[in-house]
Amino acid sequence: MGVKNNNLARKLYLILALLFITSLVVSNLIFKKFFYFYPFDLSVFGEKLFEISVGILPYPITFLITDLISEIYGKKKANEVVIGGIFASFFAMIIIYIANAVPATDWSPVPNELFSKVFGSTGIAVLASMSAYLFAQFIDIQIYHFWKKVTKGKYLWLRNNCSTFFSQFVDTATVLLLLCSFGEITWDRFEGLLLAGFLFKILIAAFDTPLLYLGVYLFRKRFKLAINQEIKLD
Repeated sequence: MGVKNNNLARKLYLILALLFITSLVVSNLIFKKFFYFYPFDLSVFGEKLFEISVGILPYPITFLITDLISEIYGKKKANEVVIGGIFASFFAMIIIYIANAVPATDWSPVPNELFSKVFGSTGIAVLASMSAYLFAQFIDIQIYHFWKKVTKGKYLWLRNNCSTFFSQFVDTATVLLLLCSFGEITWDRFEGLLLAGFLFKILIAAFDTPLLYLGVYLFRKRFKLAINQEIKLD
């Protein structure tokens, strides 16, 4: 269905897409730093329960945005943003490879060794992250629209959480499998990081449900959308 003020709808879609791509690229760049999210000393499989990578912090934002785009703009536009994120991440990886290959000057604040230590294996991280991301995001969109069709646009919380919970598990398991296979992380940390990362993402997904409701409400109010009505930009 068409809506009035289509230019505004396009601008908002562009803003959401930019936020999505920024969150995705940043998560791939900062993943090597780990921190304790939980203040108490809880361990599982010999690992701190919430000992997780800072790369996880912006990543759940991508699932919130794709769910919002799926709800308001439809499945096709959500898939377009996912594909755009893939190209942006690989482009960033190429730039980092070139930057790493260029020798630093003697007075450079960041010497070759330090730059390589931080960004040298970013290519492996991006490969692992993109493989996991590709599976997870498309699974998220497929499940979201399956439940949207089944519920006829009702029960937003159900499709948001069902799609995100399953896709986040796929994402976490896939990226850890690849990182361990490439030797970036030792296998003895796999189970602990899998549980910690997945539980963290589940908590974030639960907390972002009210934000999704707010976003959908504002869009529907501004563009006078009925339940299950989408904005068509084509």
